[in-house]
Amino acid sequence: MRITRVYTKTGDAGTTGLAGGQRVPKDDRRIEAYGTVDELNSLVGVAVAAVADPELRAQLEQVQHHLFDVGGDLCVLDEDKRRFGMAPFPEDRTPWLEAILDRAADELPPLEEFVLPGGEPAAGHLHVARAVCRRAERLCVALARAEPVSPSIVPYLNRLSDALFVMARLVNHRAGRGDVLWQKAHRRGEAAARAGSGGEAAP
Repeated sequence: MRITRVYTKTGDAGTTGLAGGQRVPKDDRRIEAYGTVDELNSLVGVAVAAVADPELRAQLEQVQHHLFDVGGDLCVLDEDKRRFGMAPFPEDRTPWLEAILDRAADELPPLEEFVLPGGEPAAGHLHVARAVCRRAERLCVALARAEPVSPSIVPYLNRLSDALFVMARLVNHRAGRGDVLWQKAHRRGEAAARAGSGGEAAP
C-alpha cells in the first residue's frame, strides 16, 4: 500500500468510504465504531510513550497492532469479507490478554476498594484508554445489533479494557505508589478531621 497524498476531498460532503467501496455518512454507526477504535489506538500510543516498563511497552505495542486489525475488520462489510476472502479478527487475541491478566493477578495485591484513575502519569493515560475502550465496546455491541460484526471483536475489547485497568495498576505498583483508592464520603470526612487542618472537609 502506497499513499502519496493525505487529502482526497471525497469526504467534503459528509460521507466516507468503506473498504468495499460503499459511501456512508461519517456519523454512521459503523464509522463511529471503528473511529472510536482508532481513538483508542491513539490513546494507547500516548500510554506507550509514557510507560517506562519494557514489558508493558511491548504488550501495549502489540495491542496497537491488534486494534489496527479490529478497525480493518470493522470497515469491511460481512458480504465483502466473503467476496475478498478476508478472515475475521482472530479469536486467539483474547486468550493472549487473559494470560496477561492472570500473570498480573499473581503480582498485584487483591483489590479491597474501587480504584480512582491516577497515580503515575502513565497510569493516568492507561485509565483514559480503558474508558475509551469501554466506549468502543459499547459502540460495537450497538453495531452488532444492527448488522454482522466479527464475533471475536467484542470479547477482545471487553478483555482489553480489563487489561488496561490492570496495566495501570501495575505501573503504580512497580513505581512503589500503589493504587489510588476511592474513599466513601464519610471516610473522606474522617480523614479530613484526622488531618486537623482547620479547613472545611471536602464534600
